[in-house]
Amino acid sequence: MAKSDGGRKTVNLALQGGGAHGAYTWGVLDALLEDGRIAFDAISGASAGAMNAVAAAEGFIENGPDGARQKLHDFWLSVSEEGALTPIQRKLFDAFFGAFAFSSSPAYLWYDAVTHFASPYEFNPLNINPLRDHLEKAIDFARIRASDHLKLMIAATNVFTGKGVIFRRHELTADHIMASACLPRLFQAVEIDGVPHWDGGYSGNPPLWPLFYETHTDDAIIVQINPIERRETPRTARDILNRQDEITFNSHLLAEMRAVNFVTRLIDRGKLQDGEYKRAMLHRIGGDGKLETFGAGTKLDTSWPFLKRLRDLGRESAKEWLNRHFDDIGVRGTLDLPAIIS
Repeated sequence: MAKSDGGRKTVNLALQGGGAHGAYTWGVLDALLEDGRIAFDAISGASAGAMNAVAAAEGFIENGPDGARQKLHDFWLSVSEEGALTPIQRKLFDAFFGAFAFSSSPAYLWYDAVTHFASPYEFNPLNINPLRDHLEKAIDFARIRASDHLKLMIAATNVFTGKGVIFRRHELTADHIMASACLPRLFQAVEIDGVPHWDGGYSGNPPLWPLFYETHTDDAIIVQINPIERRETPRTARDILNRQDEITFNSHLLAEMRAVNFVTRLIDRGKLQDGEYKRAMLHRIGGDGKLETFGAGTKLDTSWPFLKRLRDLGRESAKEWLNRHFDDIGVRGTLDLPAIIS
C-alpha cells in the first residue's frame, strides 16, 4: 500500500536517463511536487535520471518541495546554453548529450570523429573532466549524504562483471553520478574503490529492484523518456544506431517488468503468498508517444527554450496522469505490463 504522509500518498520514483530529454523528467517532478498530494520514499535513477535525483534531493533538504523545484530549475539552467559553463565544460556537456543523438551537430561530429579513432584514455590521458567539476559545484553532496529524508539508488555498471551496481544516498559523491553517466567512448571508466564503472543505463535504466527490496512502498512511478516501441524501420546509419541504443538501454527495464508481471501472476493464482512477496504496483509517466515526436538529434539540444519546452511537456504529462490515476495509488498498478512485455 502507499504509505500516508500527512494525508499525502507516498510513492517511489524510477527515473530514466536519456540526454537532454532528462528535462522532461524535470517537468514531471516539478508537477508532482507542485501538486502536493504526493510524497516520495525513494528515487532510483541512471545517468541524467541520477542527476535529476540528486538535484531534487538537495532541494528537499534546503526547503522541502519548493526547494526541490527550485534546485531542479537551477540545475537545468546551469547546463543550458544560457548557463555559466566554461567553453570546455560546454563542449563536454554537449558531447555527453550528443552521444545519445547521432546527429549532424558540431558536438556530435566532434565526439564521433575523436572517439572513432581513439579511446578516452588516448585523447584525454589526464582524465580531465569539467563535467564532474561542474556537477560538484552544482550539487552539495555532503549535505545529501548527511540527510536521511529521501532514499536514493543510483545505478552504474561494473565494467569487470557487467553487473549493475547501486550506489546509495549515504555514499554519494560527484564520482558516483559520473559513474552512472559514464559513456565509455567519451569518458574514462570511473573507478570507485578500485573498480571501474560505466553508465548505469547498461544495467538498469532505471533500476526497479532496489525499490522493491529496500522500501516498504509498493507503488513505483517510472518516468520513461526512451521509447520501447517505434513503429518505423530505421534506415539511415544514425537512425539505426539510435534505435540500437534505445533497445540496449531499455532491455533491463523490460526484464524487470517481466519479473514483476510473473510474481504478480503467481500471487493472483495463489502460488505465492501476498505478504511474503511484494505485489509491486507499477505506474508510468511518459512512454505515451509524446517524446517520440522529437528527433534523436534533440537529445543534445541544451538551449534554454527547448529545455523549458521539454519541462512543460513533462508537467503536462504528470498532471494528466494525476487526474487519471491518483486514486489508483495504493490500490492497483496502472501500467499494463502484459501489453508491454508480450
